[in-house]
Amino acid sequence: MGQVQTHEDVIFGWFDHFHENPEISWREIETTKKIASILNELKIPYKTFSDVTGLVAEIGQGEEVIAVRADIDALWQEVDGVMKANHSCGHDANMSMVLGALLKLKDEKLKKRIRFIFQPAEETGGGAIEMVKQGVINEEVTHLFGVHLRPIEELPYGKVTPAIHHGAALFLKGSIHGIDAHGARPHQGKNAIDIAFAIQQMLKSIYIDPFEVFSAKLTKIVADGGSTNIIPGNATFSIDVRAQKNSVLDILQKRIDEGLKQVSQMYGTEIEWSWEEKTPGAEVSEEATKIAWDSIKDALGEAYLARPIVTPGSDDFHYYTVLKPHLKAAMLGIGADLSPGLHHPKMTFKKEAILVGVTALTATLRNAANL
Repeated sequence: MGQVQTHEDVIFGWFDHFHENPEISWREIETTKKIASILNELKIPYKTFSDVTGLVAEIGQGEEVIAVRADIDALWQEVDGVMKANHSCGHDANMSMVLGALLKLKDEKLKKRIRFIFQPAEETGGGAIEMVKQGVINEEVTHLFGVHLRPIEELPYGKVTPAIHHGAALFLKGSIHGIDAHGARPHQGKNAIDIAFAIQQMLKSIYIDPFEVFSAKLTKIVADGGSTNIIPGNATFSIDVRAQKNSVLDILQKRIDEGLKQVSQMYGTEIEWSWEEKTPGAEVSEEATKIAWDSIKDALGEAYLARPIVTPGSDDFHYYTVLKPHLKAAMLGIGADLSPGLHHPKMTFKKEAILVGVTALTATLRNAANL
């Protein structure tokens, strides 16, 4: 007779599978199938989508719905010299914690339904918007919770915060259209590298209220004339813009638009740009935070409690509250001694933190569903 697996063994088994089989945004096909197979084993009804990855499951009874979201995609990055999908943001753990909460709650009597949203494409910033378009958040849903591992400088292992106040982020892709020139005759061309440096200086010259947290910086420049004696006229570039408040991000976007126009005029060169993904800053509900706070305290003890944290990172989780303002939302942060940091190709953390997260999230969802 085989040994009976504990809940902990099952949850760690799920994590190991997700960790070993990462898939990038919008291509989480096998990940979606795996989650569906787990739900089939647990006899939990779920819904998939015809045109996108991800799925939604539901348990419980009642008119009102409490929702919880797990992001399921991985990053595409270089690991040991090889470009590959990699769960360096901890979404493998996030899926496992949400599934673990479902496992523990599936047979309980609840006053409200709990909807489990397994969302694709958090890393590209479009997954939450797509889930709203698919109708997973309607007027029945009153509260939304999320969960995410935190880097060690924000939260050590053994601590859990009831709310993460993410910053807002915005990304730009642009191109410079100058004129190539011989290295011996720079006056005959329009050097894209000079223009890129002017863009960098423009970004560094943006001043906003010093009490506000913000940054704007070039993160990519590609300019190549094809030879060391050719001055490149053309280049592409990317800009990463961040702020703690959505209103400050809007100001930065306007200033950068104006600055790029001025650089273009100053050099008599065409610069084209477009704003790509935007991730809003956190709109955190005090009510949802209190539910999580009390639940963490009751389930784990006061020693595990940490105050809500402010982080410069971003998460498209907050699109749900932007698009559905009636939602009372909060994302739990789980201390895991995670290092060197999120998105580092060799990111590691204490695996036991997954079980801490399951306990905190289970209690939070149970209490919210029984209000």
